[in-house]
Amino acid sequence: MPARPLHLAWAHRPIPAVEWFVGPADVVHGTNFVVPPTRRAARVVTVHDLTTVRYPELCDRSTLGFPRMVRRAISDGAWVHTPSRFVADEVVAEFDIDPGRVRVVYNGVAPASPASSTALDRSLPPGTSRYILAVGTIEPRKDYPGLVRAFSGVVDAHPDVALVIAGADGWGAHAFHEALEASRCRDRVMHLGYVDNDALAGWLGGAEVLAFPSVYEGFGFPPLEAMAAGVPVVATAVGAVPEVVGDGAVLVEPGDVDALTEAIVSVLGEPDRRAELIDKGRARAAQFTWEECGAGLAELYSDAAGAR
Repeated sequence: MPARPLHLAWAHRPIPAVEWFVGPADVVHGTNFVVPPTRRAARVVTVHDLTTVRYPELCDRSTLGFPRMVRRAISDGAWVHTPSRFVADEVVAEFDIDPGRVRVVYNGVAPASPASSTALDRSLPPGTSRYILAVGTIEPRKDYPGLVRAFSGVVDAHPDVALVIAGADGWGAHAFHEALEASRCRDRVMHLGYVDNDALAGWLGGAEVLAFPSVYEGFGFPPLEAMAAGVPVVATAVGAVPEVVGDGAVLVEPGDVDALTEAIVSVLGEPDRRAELIDKGRARAAQFTWEECGAGLAELYSDAAGAR
């Protein structure tokens, strides 16, 4: 069924119920802000973050209706799954839900696959032999314009370094492209667009640093994946990022271009600090497994079904 008409219907009335399409069920889990109405099944809805509430100016029109749908689901008795304690606390405060019906189950990260960067190094811009990697859709919430500005200062200290950005253009990507066009280091920046998992593993495995300058995050997969791969991380201390990375990454304040530059320069130029971050990052990432995630969701389903 097309999503938008269903979302419009579900935002106002509890029809059509999902059992019309799939038959009887004990629990229905909506894994991305929207859980269909049901006739008898318990419901669980995943709220990944509250960007639409905290930063509506960073959202597109299609996502701005999510809070209303989450509120409607909660009022009809749905349980809420969040990927972090940070988001759980936000959900309780924003939607006035019983905290006992909000469950934190962390996402997992797969063990890193061995990857060689030899071929990738040859594809870097002339005069560079190392690179900073950024991963994620080009959208305002990721603050790529700020990263491009910070990169100019990095080049002053480390002229052999390139910036590689893996992520498709999303809404609002024009701000990134304008910042890139205005940068004196634009010839050292590679925008790969969307890359598949195998290619991403290769780029990640060869990176000197992962930069993650986000404005707001409910979890933050790229830092965790980088830490699992033994790549030092410099990220912003926003949302759930500090909760997820622990002591395994360098954190700076969002929007502070100078602090971002300084942190990246330091990691690139201090071998001892780099080695310490790699060890701590790997240890931290090992705490997030998909087996634990699955077990936590299974327990949530059991509790939701038992409370019907």
